[in-house]
Amino acid sequence: MDFSFSEDQLAFRDSVRRFLMTEASPELLRDIWASEVGRSTVLFRRIAEHGLMGLSISECEGGLGLGDVDWSLMTQELGYYAIPGTVPDTAYLAAAVLSGLAEDHPVRRTWLRHILEGTCHVAIGHPLNPLVADAHVADLLLMFDPAATDCVLHAIPLDAVVVTPHRSIDVSRRLASVAWNPTPATRLFDGAGAQAQWDDLLERGALSTSGQLIGLAQRMLDLSVDYAAQRKQFGKPIGSFQAVKHHLADVVTRIEFAKPVLYRAACALALREPRASALVSHAKLVCAEAAWAAARKGIQVHGAMGYTWEVDLQMFMKRAWALNAAWGDRAFHLSRLTDSILLPQQDKAPGPLAIGAGATFTHTP
Repeated sequence: MDFSFSEDQLAFRDSVRRFLMTEASPELLRDIWASEVGRSTVLFRRIAEHGLMGLSISECEGGLGLGDVDWSLMTQELGYYAIPGTVPDTAYLAAAVLSGLAEDHPVRRTWLRHILEGTCHVAIGHPLNPLVADAHVADLLLMFDPAATDCVLHAIPLDAVVVTPHRSIDVSRRLASVAWNPTPATRLFDGAGAQAQWDDLLERGALSTSGQLIGLAQRMLDLSVDYAAQRKQFGKPIGSFQAVKHHLADVVTRIEFAKPVLYRAACALALREPRASALVSHAKLVCAEAAWAAARKGIQVHGAMGYTWEVDLQMFMKRAWALNAAWGDRAFHLSRLTDSILLPQQDKAPGPLAIGAGATFTHTP
């Protein structure tokens, strides 16, 4: 079995990386975040022109027709360059939901085209997230009805909701509470269909966040390495000191050990494996640990100045802190993973989850 990415996947990843390197510099992001809405329509459309917004949309509808494994690469780049969450939320999560509608459904026809063109933002309200990210700029909101006795998913236009902003430790992350009234006209899925969307959004949301956390960890590591090579103490770069080397090597190890877990979870989700939820939770846990370690070690290398606005490290550090609790905090994912390992899952597969290197791509019989 070949576990490597294809040349096409890596080439597309590299093209996105080169594009974001020039279009999303820290200086540009600071200017965008300082604006009233904190988002750039120009950057969003340029990302769409590069093909990223159509990654999950089928080829017959003008997209690339790719999936979860490809997004496990793309979300790392989005994290590395601190691209707002509205990009993966719209292009990955919302596009997957809308693609689940009938091909002739008016909501699917209209909004998938807008996503592909980069002319709309879609915000997602999931019960696992108390606040909705980027609701203030969303043209469409996908919301689960909290008052319904059954699971019901609605598509709400921005003019039908009341958005109340909330502050975040990460200035790039615009959060809000959303008040709205469901109607039969806004209903997209109910019953089993809505429950399936609920589950899929949770898994893809956690997987997307995991990829971004790995990208953030890598960016913080690179910033720390650069700083350690330039900053001198006792006439030598601090990077030559063994204690600093150990800090940075620990981060490298955590990142490299987290990536295979992320890719395994993406593969499980793409193949609709019965234990995908446990693997996604595992990915979220180890990717968050890698990002936390990169932030902590980065501060130790930079010193107290790493917290200040003038230093780029704090941009990525605060994003990592904020994303740590998005789409399920540590306690939530630890509970899911523990239950999958120790308890039988009668509804999905018999017996507890098989663990160990030999069980990576097998299931308990």
